[in-house]
Amino acid sequence: MNARPLHTHGEPAPRVAPTAATPAAAAPAGRPLPKAPVLGWHSLWPRGHSPLPSVGQLPHRAYTTSGRAALLSALQQLALPPGSGVLVPTYHCPTMVAPVLQAGLTPLYFPIGHDGLPQLDGISAAAAGQARAMFVAHYFGLPQSLHAVRAWCDARGIALVEDCAHSYFGQAGGRPVGAWGDLATASLSKFFPVSEGGLLASAHRPLRPLGLAPAGLRAQIKGGFSVLEYAHRHGRLAGPSQLLAPLFWLQNGGSQHQDTTAPPTPEGTADADEMMTGCDMGRVARAPTWVARALHRTLPQASIVHRRRRNFQAYIEALAADPATPTAVRPLVAHLPDGAAPYVFPLWVDSAPLADALYTRLRLAQLPVFRWDRIWPGTPADPQDSGPVWSRQVVQLLCHQDLCSADIQQVIASVRHGHRALLPTPSSETSRAPSP
Repeated sequence: MNARPLHTHGEPAPRVAPTAATPAAAAPAGRPLPKAPVLGWHSLWPRGHSPLPSVGQLPHRAYTTSGRAALLSALQQLALPPGSGVLVPTYHCPTMVAPVLQAGLTPLYFPIGHDGLPQLDGISAAAAGQARAMFVAHYFGLPQSLHAVRAWCDARGIALVEDCAHSYFGQAGGRPVGAWGDLATASLSKFFPVSEGGLLASAHRPLRPLGLAPAGLRAQIKGGFSVLEYAHRHGRLAGPSQLLAPLFWLQNGGSQHQDTTAPPTPEGTADADEMMTGCDMGRVARAPTWVARALHRTLPQASIVHRRRRNFQAYIEALAADPATPTAVRPLVAHLPDGAAPYVFPLWVDSAPLADALYTRLRLAQLPVFRWDRIWPGTPADPQDSGPVWSRQVVQLLCHQDLCSADIQQVIASVRHGHRALLPTPSSETSRAPSP
């Protein structure tokens, strides 16, 4: 299957003007690149509001510990009868399915198209009749108009939960992210230097109290300590993190903490129980720490949008139509939409075996990349569905604000070098070529 450019629909969003931003520091030599935002002195300036709307600006909001906890809270807000169906995309992270099961509901899967939107005509009448809610995600942090999805759900009495885990900022189709759904969810740890945090929000309906247990003193201290330890690990926040270095050393058993990357799990080896355990649903009933809420509320956001857009654009310019880049590896998207502050850069690889080998190579090099290849057992496979194809052949390159230009260039160089090393040699290509 050939990848087609992901695109946005509806009215064009206003262009985001570049803003001055203090660049993030390069990762110290010998340390892995950070896989999540890192608190540093550069996080504190320049001051200013985001040029894009966000889920955090919706009128009704409540904090949770994570995006998965927000999805569970959304289902609890809807108060669906036990066993009700919830439509989930075939291209998913397991943490999109686990909340459905935790809520005592039934996941029903729907296919997605080349544009990442639901294939509404591919949803059976039986599934549509059983469904009482639908999760729809803005993949990769590239928001899209959900006008058709909204109308489809309204016609069938299905609640639309807009999964904005990848799209905390943005707008499409004339609406801000989160405003298409009856409820919206977001993951703060993907966009802010916090160790935990999620949001449940709505543009239209007030939220009932979530009934979350407050974090105890130990959890509060650990939350702040984790933020500082992660900053120290990546050579940021010079001063406070250095003063606490002996404590970090003791916490890590007398050794310097290093990011470790296990080889990707072979496809199909995890069962549903293992998936559920890996989703860590134990903390969903607890409120997030004060540190997570405070950092989310106080850190300037304009530079987050600017730096993410800069990094994404660097990937496009380096990997699209570049003679140095093999044609079997290219951007999945043709351009960066104006109304987006991306979470990752989706890299398309033409064959599944090549994607497997390249992804494993990048992961073992401890680069900030991942892939949604752990699909929940029982998810259907349809040749007309882009979900199963994307799960193997789309590699997600992180582009968060705390990766500097040199970090992005390191990832680009590794993609190019790794792909060339995996391609057949010219002699083998010649031997397979047909005779003139």
